Amino acid sequence: MTALDSSGLVAVVGAGAMGSGIAQVAANAGHPVLLYDVGDGAAQQGLERIGAGLAKRVERGRISAAEHESLLQRISVADSLAQLAPAALVIEAIVENLEIKRQLFAELESICGADVILASNTSSLSISAIGAALKRPERLLGMHFFNPAPVMKLVEIVSGLATERAVADSIFATAENWGKLAVHARSTPGFIVNRVARPFYAEGLRLLQEGAADVATIDAILRECGGFRMGPFELMDLIGHDVNYAVTESVHAAYYGDPRFTPSLLQKELVDGGYLGRKSGRGFYDYADGADRPLPASCDNKAAPDGVILQGESPFKQALSELCRAANIPVEQQPGADFAIICGAATLCLTDGRMATLRALQDDIENLVLFDLALDFEAIPRIALGSADQTSPEALAAAIGFWQKIGKQVSLLDDVAGLCLMRTVCMLANEAADAVNQGVCNVAAVDSAMQGGLNYPRGPLAWADAIGPESVLAVLDNLVQTYGEDRYRPSPLLLRGVAAGRNFHD
Repeated sequence: MTALDSSGLVAVVGAGAMGSGIAQVAANAGHPVLLYDVGDGAAQQGLERIGAGLAKRVERGRISAAEHESLLQRISVADSLAQLAPAALVIEAIVENLEIKRQLFAELESICGADVILASNTSSLSISAIGAALKRPERLLGMHFFNPAPVMKLVEIVSGLATERAVADSIFATAENWGKLAVHARSTPGFIVNRVARPFYAEGLRLLQEGAADVATIDAILRECGGFRMGPFELMDLIGHDVNYAVTESVHAAYYGDPRFTPSLLQKELVDGGYLGRKSGRGFYDYADGADRPLPASCDNKAAPDGVILQGESPFKQALSELCRAANIPVEQQPGADFAIICGAATLCLTDGRMATLRALQDDIENLVLFDLALDFEAIPRIALGSADQTSPEALAAAIGFWQKIGKQVSLLDDVAGLCLMRTVCMLANEAADAVNQGVCNVAAVDSAMQGGLNYPRGPLAWADAIGPESVLAVLDNLVQTYGEDRYRPSPLLLRGVAAGRNFHD
C-alpha cells in the first residue's frame, strides 16, 4: 500500500468543526492544506478555530509555539472550488444530503486532475449512491472521521461498489501515516461504528422503559461494571437526542425496518419535547446551573455470610476466590455442573438471559439471585443483581452482603431478562458478528473500530470470546424466548462458530 506523499495537497470542503478538524490532522502530518467553505467567511472562521485550539495546546505544554505556527502556515483558505484543482486528495465534510454531495463531487471531478482521490466524510450515506453520477466513481471512497477529528483515532475507509481497491488501500495507508487507526469497511448503512453501536443505546432505553432501574443506575452499571467511558444516557445527552435518534431512524429505515434497529419511543418523546441533551440544557439529565446530579441506586449495608461455597467452574472463579480471601471470607470449593456461589440461603448465578423468577422455577433453584457480567470482577467498584420473586428477603440480604463484603457497591435491578451489562454486551457482539457475516468488515476491524471510534473497553467480539460464544448464544436465545422478538435473533456467524466450537479470534 502506498500512502500519499506528504507534499501532496489535501483540500477540505466544509469548514465546520469536523472539516476544520480534518484540515488540522492533514496539516499536522505535513501536507499543505486548502480549506474551502461556501459560506461567506466560514473558511477563515474555521482556520481561526484551528488556531484557537492549537493555542490552548501550547498553553498546556502539549506542543511548542513553533509547532503551532508551522502547522498553521501549512493551511490556507481557498476562495473558490477552482483553487482546489491541484489537490491530490479532496475530503468533503458538508451537510448530510445526498444530492448536494453528488453535485459537489461532480464539480470537483471536472475541476481536479484525473488522479485526484475524492473522499466523503459522510457518516450514513451510501458511497455507491454518491458516486453513481460520477465519470470516475472508482476514485471516490468514504473517509469517515470521528469528532473531534484531531483527537479521535479511528477513520473508517469505506468502499463503494466502484471504488478501486488500490485507492482504498492508498487512503488506508495515508490515514495510518496521519496517526490514525484505519479500518476498511464496505458501504452499508451505518458502516461499522454507527451500526454496531445501536444496541448500546437501544438496550439501555428498553431497560429504562421496563423499569429495570433509573437512568443514573443504568449509566453507572455500564461505566463501573463494564468499563465504558460513559453510560448510554450520558452519551446520548452528549451526542444530542435529535442526532442520535435520527441515526437510529436512518439505520432502521435503511435495513427495511429490521427490528434490531427499532427506534425508542422514550427517545422520540425527548426529541419531540425539545429535550435534546446538553445542547438544550435538558435531556435525561438536567444541565442547568446548580441542578442536582442524580446518584445511582445502591443497596444499604447488609450483613455478610460467615463463608461461601463456590460450585463448579468459571473463568472468573479465581478472581472471586481472591476477593473472598482479601475480605477474610472462608471459601469452600465444590464440584458442580454450573458455576454458583452459595452464600447463606442464597444461590448466586451469573445471568444467562432468563429472568431470575423463570430460571428459579425451570431449574428448581431456591432463593436464586442473579449477578450481572463485569469487565473485571476484581477491579469493578459496583455489581448489579436481580432476584427471583420467590427469593426470601433474608437470602437476598445475604447475597447483597456478600458483594458488599468483597468491596462492591450493589445495585439491585428489577427482575429483567439478561440484567444490564450482559444483555448489552451480547447484543453488541451479535451485531458485530452480523456485520462480519455480511461482509461489511472483518473481525479485527470491527473490534478495532469500536475501541478506536467509541473508546469501548474491549472489542465486542473479543468480549464474546471472553464470555464464551456459547454463553452469548444462550443469552440471546433466552432473550428471544422472553420477548418473542426477532430483535434478539442470533447472527448466523455466531451460530456457526458455536457449532464448530471456535472463538471469533481463532
